[in-house]
Amino acid sequence: MLIAEGMPLLYLELAVGQRMRQGSIGAWKIISPYLCGVGVASVVVSFFLSMYYNVINAWAFWYLFHSFQDPLPWATCPLNSNRTGYEEECEKTSSTQYFWYRQTLNIAPSLEASGSVQWEQALCLTLAWLVVYLCILRGTASTGKVVYVTASLPYCVLIIYLIRGLTLHGAVNGLVYMFTPKLEQLSNPKTWISAATQIFFSLGLGFGSLIAFASYNEPSNNCQRHAVIVSLINSTTSIFASIVTFSIYGFKATFNYESCINKVILLLLNAFDLEEGSLTADNLNEMKDHLMATYPQEYAQLMPQIKNCSLEAELDTAVQGTGLAFIVYSEAIKNMEVPQLYSVLYFFMLLMLGIGSMLGNTAAILTPLTDSRAIASRFPKEVISGVVCFMNCIIGLIFTMEAGNYWFDIFNDYAATLSLLLIVLVETIAVCYIYGIRRFEKDLYTMIGCKPNWYWKIMWAFVSPLLIISLFIFYLTDYILTGTLQYQAWDATQGQLVTKDYPGYALAVIGLLVASSTMCIPLGALVTFVRKRLKRERVSTVA
Repeated sequence: MLIAEGMPLLYLELAVGQRMRQGSIGAWKIISPYLCGVGVASVVVSFFLSMYYNVINAWAFWYLFHSFQDPLPWATCPLNSNRTGYEEECEKTSSTQYFWYRQTLNIAPSLEASGSVQWEQALCLTLAWLVVYLCILRGTASTGKVVYVTASLPYCVLIIYLIRGLTLHGAVNGLVYMFTPKLEQLSNPKTWISAATQIFFSLGLGFGSLIAFASYNEPSNNCQRHAVIVSLINSTTSIFASIVTFSIYGFKATFNYESCINKVILLLLNAFDLEEGSLTADNLNEMKDHLMATYPQEYAQLMPQIKNCSLEAELDTAVQGTGLAFIVYSEAIKNMEVPQLYSVLYFFMLLMLGIGSMLGNTAAILTPLTDSRAIASRFPKEVISGVVCFMNCIIGLIFTMEAGNYWFDIFNDYAATLSLLLIVLVETIAVCYIYGIRRFEKDLYTMIGCKPNWYWKIMWAFVSPLLIISLFIFYLTDYILTGTLQYQAWDATQGQLVTKDYPGYALAVIGLLVASSTMCIPLGALVTFVRKRLKRERVSTVA
C-alpha cells in the first residue's frame, strides 16, 4: 500500500499544492472549475476529524494529570461506599478497564442513554482546544515551529520505551507474535482495507492538509524527494512504534498468563491439600490429568473455577484505537518499576502526537478559508482560527457525554474512510485525465527540473486508481454482507463489552456523515455546470 498508494499520492498532493499555490478548494478549482467539490469534501472530512479527534487529547490530558499520583489511580480497584470491599463493577473486570470506562468516560449502558456532559472531560477538551489555538494563532510559520517539537519529542520517548520494553519479562513473546506472518490474511480484503486506512491516515492523504502546507513551499522545492523521504520515514516509524508496542504487549500478555497459572496452582494446592512446590507451571497439565483421574467428583466440582491459561490466547486478544492507547498501555505501565515516570512519558508522547495531528487537520480547514478574499478581507487570521476552534470545541462536547464514546466510535469509523477513498480516486483521475499527465509532467519539470519516471506515471494513471476502486468495492461489499451495523457497549453488570445494534437515528447520522462529504464532489460539479449555463444564457440574451 505504501508503494502503490502512499508514495505516489503523497507526491501528487504535494506537487498540486506547490504548483497551484492554493489550499485544497482553490487548487482543484484551478485544475477544473467542476472539481471545486473535491476541495470542499476534503475540508468537510477535516472538519469532522477535528470535531472528534481532539477528544483523544482531552483524554491524554486527563491521564497525564492522574499520572503524578502514587499509586496510580488505575493500579487497583477503589473501595466501595461501605469500605468493606472493592467496587462490584471493578471486581468483574480489571482496574484499568474500570478507570477507563467508569472513572474517565462514566460510560452509559447504551447509545440511547445519552446522559449528561462530564465536566472534567469538558474542561480537558477546552484545554486541548486552547493549546491547539495557541499553536495556530500566528499562522503556518508558528505551526511549523510547533511541529518541530511535536514530531521530535515522541521519538525520544519511543527510544526510552524501546530500551525499557526490550528488557521487560515476556517482551520476546510479543515480538515473536508480531513478526510471525499469517499469510492466510492476505486473502482477506479487510487486511488490505486496514493497510490502506493506515497509510491514508498516517500520511494525511485526502484531507487537504498536504495541499495546504505544500502551497507555502518555494516553487522550486523538490517535492518528489520529500515525498519519498517522508513516506519511508513514516512507515519506518510505524514499524519502530510497533516493536515498542508489541514488546510491552508481550510483557502484559506474559504477566497475565503467569498470573493465571499461579491462581490455578494456588486453587489446586488448597483444594486437594497438596504439598508446597509439588505443583509448578511445567507439570501443571500432568497434575491436572492425575487429579482428574484420582478425584473425579471433587475435580468436576472445581472445574468451573479452573481457568484455561494460554499465552497464545492472551496474545490473540488484540485491541486497537482507544483500547490500546488507554487500557493496554496503562495496564502494562502499572506493573513496571517507577510507573509514574513511564506513565507521564507515555501520555505526554500521546499528547504531542495528538496535537501534531490536530495542527494538520486545522490547517486543512483554515487555509481554504484564509484563501477566500470574501472572508480574509473582513476578518484577521486570529479571529478565523478562533471561530473554527470554538465551533469544534462546542460540538465536541457531545463526545464528553456519558454516551460520548459511542458517538466517538461512529465518527471514527464512518466520518472519513469511505470519503477519503473517493476523494483520492477523483484526485488521481483529475490530474491524469482532466488536467492531463503530460501537462502535469511539464509543471513538475518547471518546478524541480526533472520529469517523473515511469514508476510515478504508471502508479498515477493505472495502478493507484484501480486499487482504490477495488478497495472501494471491498469496503461497500463488507458493509452489505455485515447487515445491520453494530457497536460495542459497556455492560457494567457483566464488566465487559457487549454487541448491540445501532438505533435508527444513529444509522441516519452515519448516512449523513458519509453523504455530506462524498456528495460535495457531484454537487460542486452540478453547481458549476448550472452557473455556467445561466451565465451563457444571460450573455446570449444580452447579445
